[in-house]
Amino acid sequence: MSTIDDLIAPPGPGLAPAGSGRDPAGTPPEDEALIWCDRLVRIFSVGGVEIQALQGLDLQVAPGELTALVGASGSGKSTLVNILAALDSPTGGQARVAGHDLLAMRERDRLEYRRRTVGFLWQQTSRNLLSHLTAGENIGLPMRLAGVRRGASRSRVGELLGLFAIGHCRDQLIPHLSGGEQQRVAIAVALANRPRLLLADEPTGELDTDTAEAVYGALRTANAELGVTVLVVTHDEMVSGQVRRTIAIRDGRISTEVLRRTETDELGRRAEVSEEYSVLDRAGRLQIPGEFVRALGLRDRVRLALEPDHVTVRPAHGRRPERDPRPDGDGTSDRGDGAPPGGKG
Repeated sequence: MSTIDDLIAPPGPGLAPAGSGRDPAGTPPEDEALIWCDRLVRIFSVGGVEIQALQGLDLQVAPGELTALVGASGSGKSTLVNILAALDSPTGGQARVAGHDLLAMRERDRLEYRRRTVGFLWQQTSRNLLSHLTAGENIGLPMRLAGVRRGASRSRVGELLGLFAIGHCRDQLIPHLSGGEQQRVAIAVALANRPRLLLADEPTGELDTDTAEAVYGALRTANAELGVTVLVVTHDEMVSGQVRRTIAIRDGRISTEVLRRTETDELGRRAEVSEEYSVLDRAGRLQIPGEFVRALGLRDRVRLALEPDHVTVRPAHGRRPERDPRPDGDGTSDRGDGAPPGGKG
């Protein structure tokens, strides 16, 4: 667990506004990505048994993105966020954040990285805030420890309190604040020293729906107004409606992504459109959704066929021949494998 000093980052130059970077639907090259993971592996040994928490995971996040990483317990999402936070070390592969090689860093480098590059927002208030300080004092503490001048610190505290609509909390002790106010103060603390990346680990896990919406609104504000890249880690798939890109992790690999965009029709009406994609990793692997596997009875092996503009996936076990729809057809495929003509089944 990090101490408050671990989270200190000195002030840095402002970032470009969100939206000025690459379209999140594209995959940024390594030199443009803020987060770049290539075939990342993390193996734990428990009772003499090796557990592979990450199994060759690939991930790219561009600067300025607001992204959610979702997955069930045991999917590997907590392992991944601990690696991105430099609180854990991967076993193999590559991982870079804002140009920092997370596999090559020494302990001193990790401390400097946590101070300067990444901000943290944890689910538990006790990890984010000091209960005996006011909201304003909590936000100012990281800057004071980093040696920021008092005037500059006071100005930054006021800026963040106003940005997240918690100016009325400035002189109140943390226990006197609501859960949503506490998390918004915690966001301000995490951003006090202008990190490049904000990691939010289950930030709404202890909040009701309305309060959670306010917290997500604060994260969107931080992304849009300050340009900070935000990665929200959660088991709640409903977060998809709060972000532009949702990445699902399953069995230690990225399995699917949902991308949201706004479209305008010919009458000028705007609508949100969501599309789900299976993710093809750098080794050419993808995970077929469970409902597809069950519907077609896929198991062990499958047949692949390359078509002009797509690939078909069929069960390895044969199917009953289908009749040829052509009048002169003989009712069977001439391929000898029980597939209909054209290779589609």
